[in-house]
Amino acid sequence: MRELEKASAGLLYDALHDPELRALRDQAADQLYDYNHSRQTDRIRRQTLLAALLGSLGVEVTITTPFHCEYGFNLHLGDNVHIDTNLTVFDGARIDIGNNVFIAPNVGLYASDHPMDAERRNQGMKHASPITIGDNVWIGASTTVLPGITIGEGCVIGSGSVVTHDIPAGMVAFGNPCRVVRPVSEQDTPGS
Repeated sequence: MRELEKASAGLLYDALHDPELRALRDQAADQLYDYNHSRQTDRIRRQTLLAALLGSLGVEVTITTPFHCEYGFNLHLGDNVHIDTNLTVFDGARIDIGNNVFIAPNVGLYASDHPMDAERRNQGMKHASPITIGDNVWIGASTTVLPGITIGEGCVIGSGSVVTHDIPAGMVAFGNPCRVVRPVSEQDTPGS
């Protein structure tokens, strides 16, 4: 089994030494260099660069630079996705971001992680679990989303949160660790 296949299956994989994974990271780094150094107003070129880098790309997607990812091909974006500066993505596993999602500055989506034991970690081993972010989600600034997390449709995740558990649909959640505070309600609509 190739290391890439192990990563997709959620097994430990050699992220540090495997030539195929290193080549894929290098390719993503080169593509990111081009994207991060393109002009914000050169929208057609930027969309072309993103389409070549990412697994899938919806319409009306904006990623404000700088943007960082490990591989790119495991990141899938829906329509009307707006991502502010300094998004960092470790996409050893698939990351799905739905439609109408807003992500504030300095957010980290970490589908891959190192083992807790030093011996395997020092060997460059990793494991990865998918992240899913539903439609109509807003993720506040400086939030961290850990491997294997699902954030349900319509959630609002407060700034500075560390999301360690799934968040059910329609909830306001924040904190470290992130916890559900209440449902999104009419009080959250201006003028209501």
